[in-house]
Amino acid sequence: MNKLSAIIMSACLALTGCGAANKSDKTAMDKSSQQNDTSVVYMTSEISPEAIVKLYKALGREATGKVAIKISTGEPGGHNFLQPSLIADFVRLTDGTIVECNTAYEGRRFTTEDHRRAAEEHGFTAIAPVDIMDAEGEVRLPVEGGKHLTYDIVGSHYPDYDFTVILSHFKGHAMGGFGGAVKNMSIGIASSNGKSHIHSAGRLDSVAGLWDNLAEQDAFLESMAEAAKAIADHCGDSIIYISVANNLSVDCDCDASPEDPKMGDIGILASLDPIALDKACTDLVRSSEDPGKEHLIERIDSRHGMHTLDYGEKIGLGSQTYKLVKLD
Repeated sequence: MNKLSAIIMSACLALTGCGAANKSDKTAMDKSSQQNDTSVVYMTSEISPEAIVKLYKALGREATGKVAIKISTGEPGGHNFLQPSLIADFVRLTDGTIVECNTAYEGRRFTTEDHRRAAEEHGFTAIAPVDIMDAEGEVRLPVEGGKHLTYDIVGSHYPDYDFTVILSHFKGHAMGGFGGAVKNMSIGIASSNGKSHIHSAGRLDSVAGLWDNLAEQDAFLESMAEAAKAIADHCGDSIIYISVANNLSVDCDCDASPEDPKMGDIGILASLDPIALDKACTDLVRSSEDPGKEHLIERIDSRHGMHTLDYGEKIGLGSQTYKLVKLD
């Protein structure tokens, strides 16, 4: 692979926030209870603004205070990212701020100025404030029990938020196999330098030299899970996860020229457990009767993508055992 190809593939991990939630005794008890209970994933095959709101309400966890809504604003040239018209009602209902961090590759979201322009071009500034969280620097969050990371580097604005919504576009991914909740909350909330930290499995703290220091595949996937756990631990119970499984390209929203989807849309899913949510999305791809699914399955498996969930479950990020509740 030449350097340009590596940059394009790594760009997919440059999707780019939970507030400083206090970890009360109640939160600790809730986490303990969730470990003993089967996680619930809610689903509807309807893809509409009303469906997102319906799933949010089904979760039973209200977004309060200053709310960060982490999406991908999409690399200019791409067209599969979540559209503002789809998410606007939910964003306004929660009075949320759309949050992102700059990329680790030199595309059109590498600098804060370019990133803000891209968000405006794609219509996101018309529905909510957009915060490029590493515009003024970065901070470190601790990673507990990590094999590769001892800290996660996130945008300096991120701790200002009280509640986080991980609103993801589920699809394929050139390096991770697939992009969903875990990727969005790890790579997505990481600053530009933080993305390099994850890509290199903790060896680097800046983008300089990244493309010559990419980690071995499983180490990279495990680092994503560790960074995601840092976010989950930071948030406590002040976080929810919603994923829209549409425009199911094998390529991510950071690709300026993504391949067209080969299979049809699946729906919208939501959970309080990011591992269960990602597992449900991948299970629905595999169980689909759409013959085009093989294209996406090959992308997931050729990158060993399910290892992210295996390792994430191992370190306590969530569970791959879940109950699917259909709201249709």
